Amino acid sequence: MITERVRKLREQSVNAIPYISMERAEIVDAVYKEYEGSVSIPVLRGMVLKELMTHKKLCINDGELIVGERGEKPAGTPTYPELCCHTVEDFQVMNDREKITFKTSEESRRIQQETIIPYWEKRSMRHHIINNMTQEWKECYEAGIFTEFMEQRGPGHTVADGKIYKKGFMDFKKEIEDSISKLDFYNDDEALDKKNQLMGMSLACDAIMILGKRYGELAKELADKEDDPVRKEELLHIAHTCNHVPAYAPRSFEEALQMYWFVHLCVISELNPWDAFNPGRLDQHLYPFYKKEIEEGNLSREKAEELLQCFWVKFNNQPAPPKVGITLKESGTYTDFANINCGGLREDGSDGVNEVSYILLDVIDEMKLLQPSSNVQISKKTPQRFLKRALKIVRKGWGQPSLFNTDVVIQEMLRAGKTVEDARNGGTSGCVETGAFGKEAYILTGYMNLPKILEITLNNGIDPMTGKKLGIETGDPTDFESYEELLGAYKKQLKHFVDIKVKGNRVIERLYATKMPVPFLSVIIDDCIINGKDYNSGGARYNTTYIQGVGIGNITDILSSIKYNVFDYKKLTMDALLAATKANFTGYEGILNLVKNKTPKYGNDDDYADNIMSEVFHAYYAEVTGRPNGKGGVHRINMLPTTCHVYFGEVMGATPDGRLANKPLADGISPSKGADTNGPTGVIKSASKMDHVITGGTLLNQKFTPSLLEGEEGLDNIAHLVRAYFRLDGHHIQFNVISKETLLKAQENPDAYKNLIVRVAGYSDYFCNLSKALQDEIIERTEQSF
Repeated sequence: MITERVRKLREQSVNAIPYISMERAEIVDAVYKEYEGSVSIPVLRGMVLKELMTHKKLCINDGELIVGERGEKPAGTPTYPELCCHTVEDFQVMNDREKITFKTSEESRRIQQETIIPYWEKRSMRHHIINNMTQEWKECYEAGIFTEFMEQRGPGHTVADGKIYKKGFMDFKKEIEDSISKLDFYNDDEALDKKNQLMGMSLACDAIMILGKRYGELAKELADKEDDPVRKEELLHIAHTCNHVPAYAPRSFEEALQMYWFVHLCVISELNPWDAFNPGRLDQHLYPFYKKEIEEGNLSREKAEELLQCFWVKFNNQPAPPKVGITLKESGTYTDFANINCGGLREDGSDGVNEVSYILLDVIDEMKLLQPSSNVQISKKTPQRFLKRALKIVRKGWGQPSLFNTDVVIQEMLRAGKTVEDARNGGTSGCVETGAFGKEAYILTGYMNLPKILEITLNNGIDPMTGKKLGIETGDPTDFESYEELLGAYKKQLKHFVDIKVKGNRVIERLYATKMPVPFLSVIIDDCIINGKDYNSGGARYNTTYIQGVGIGNITDILSSIKYNVFDYKKLTMDALLAATKANFTGYEGILNLVKNKTPKYGNDDDYADNIMSEVFHAYYAEVTGRPNGKGGVHRINMLPTTCHVYFGEVMGATPDGRLANKPLADGISPSKGADTNGPTGVIKSASKMDHVITGGTLLNQKFTPSLLEGEEGLDNIAHLVRAYFRLDGHHIQFNVISKETLLKAQENPDAYKNLIVRVAGYSDYFCNLSKALQDEIIERTEQSF
């Protein structure tokens, strides 16, 4: 149940208008201008964070119990000029665009023009990245063959583990001092580099402790002025909490939440990581505090729930910082992808569901906020009661929580070389990505447009949208005598483009390792302190680089169409099929009907198409997985799109599966729109023929009308579907439970549906915040029935 306090905080959060705050940019600018070149870069980065936490304006919102904002107030959004130096025109676009706007004042534009741009225009990571890329990389990027996450944001995608609930930052500072004292300047050529990294980490510890102390002082000042005795006592309690954490380990449920939130603020203030940091296994971390205080009579379930509701608001107060251009197209949302896990297994392999797990589900249900994202981890040991409680929320139709197969997630990590303990303590973050929480840097580097590469193959290395020769010559497709010859040509083309992407990744990794370390994040990720190395330079225990494949449903159906109609049953010539696609099927309605409605499609448990899917998937896996990164780890794949499937479709013409020019691709590993005609069981059986265990995550969307999930029978049906898919070793599944009719009404009359939330890809968003193309894509998804 939401209290009046939380109702007001939630309303403030939902109604807050995102705006650009220049405070961070000005502080970063001042520190660099005074100290750049006189101290090492890791020390400089530590100094930046310390200065920011010493001088940033603090905010304690009326009635809140967990304190701290990234900006001056809710929805105040900083810029990161050291990553991306926006133009004044960018600021105007952010202010004026219809969707995902950020208000920019005349003063902020003046500061950007007169102070930030002159110094940062050619110092930003965006500048260094573009300046160091080859011409072929730039042309591939501009043509939509792949995207690049670090073009406007920093490496991220890591998650907290239990250490921040057991230690304070005085403890971390002592560990850093011990590591410095053990440096061997006689025999270790990297000793000085390590010392500088560790000194930067020590400054970062100072920074978070300063932030906590300042919030304690502010709460005390507000308490002294407060006339309401209840609120006065709350403020004094906040002051007491902030005077203890983050310097020392939390002692209570409330202190644990405040400790995490200070950590979160420092991670997302230090840099703008893609994706946002998150607390991971929150129910596991909080349960010892909850159990102890409940037994002692110092905490009630209701109070714990209210504290968590306040905690939820804090996430929603932090919009993802602004993106422009292609980066906006690949992720057009305010959501910053902090994704909280609950359920799963404990480190000893026993069921991880506890009372806090159920409280978290209640909070998700009650708050109905875009942030944080939430998921439930379901293993064979998970009680059916827990799964059905989660699905009761799912069927309300706003897309949270998503569901993950804990047993497969653990297998994925074991296969990738994690210990069983680290695997069980890990989980999923961002959209669907697997990682060892608190111990791994698993960096997403960009999306790969798998169908676009086939389009280029079918044009012998030429991109038909730009007319540029971006690929290699693999032969005129009209001369191919077999499907195997076509597939072989595609594999050569795939290697060509993966080579370009990975070479670029290695350059970008080196740039971040040398120019943009993250000393604060390094403090809280094992084994950066022991190794004396930064998170961005291979300091973590595990280091994985991901390239995300997009459009597996489309490329499967394209190849199925060619194999079935041209080679196996000779219903068409390659000439005729390619002519139809070049004409966007205008005048070729018979061919359109054939390839769209009378050809095997992925998503129907049809081995003809599904075997093609598996073959293409394994080709992508083999081409990427195992390639070394620059941090002692390797590249791996996962299969997800965010909003990139819409952008990737925009840069493609019509395709031989009947998809028209510029239309979106399929999201994640979901079938192409309208291709799945054999119900949800057909979809999950097709999707399960992909080997999920060798990936770092796959995303499957399903859509149901609300009436199908009504009552106990409807709940049981969807629970059985989830269990069946997970028995088939599926990684993830999520649901939109909403009718096409409702979505069409919302599109026609957005003001009447401004609070309508839908599942997009690995996140939920307000339907009216989505682009028209993305709205149409969601409307056109197949409505399943049992």
